[in-house]
Amino acid sequence: MDVEETPLPGIGLRHDFSTRSGRRLGVVTRHDGRRDLVIYDAEDPDASRESITLTAEEGDVLSELLGAPHIVEKLADISRAFAGLVGDQIQILAGSPYANRLLGDTQARTRTGASIVAVVRDHQVLASPRPDFRFSVGDVVVVVGTPENTTAVGRLLREG
Repeated sequence: MDVEETPLPGIGLRHDFSTRSGRRLGVVTRHDGRRDLVIYDAEDPDASRESITLTAEEGDVLSELLGAPHIVEKLADISRAFAGLVGDQIQILAGSPYANRLLGDTQARTRTGASIVAVVRDHQVLASPRPDFRFSVGDVVVVVGTPENTTAVGRLLREG
């Protein structure tokens, strides 16, 4: 999917894209943290049909609901809020015993005490993957736990 990026001097940055059905959407990220969700007119893709202004917090909530990469940033906030809790990212490599296997097969939480909270695939965050989620080579697994627990998940995903 192509995303067009347009600088808006004095305002911020606009990102636009077309949906598979041909509708055009955009997001304006303002310097002050607010965001505008823009829905373009179906008859005139250069004209805005509607614009919804969101605070930074509302934008983050919408992003998380849509599965954007902000979840990884939030893990850093969680780590600071809870002493001893860390977030780690582990890539599924070609030699992993869990490449092309289900998350449930790992029994990661039972075996290590850490939780797999998301998987990043092709720049998309798949939050809260279910046990029937199938790993692919190149996936980045986001794990939360103690440093020892997350290290154990890394070892598990690499060695079995």
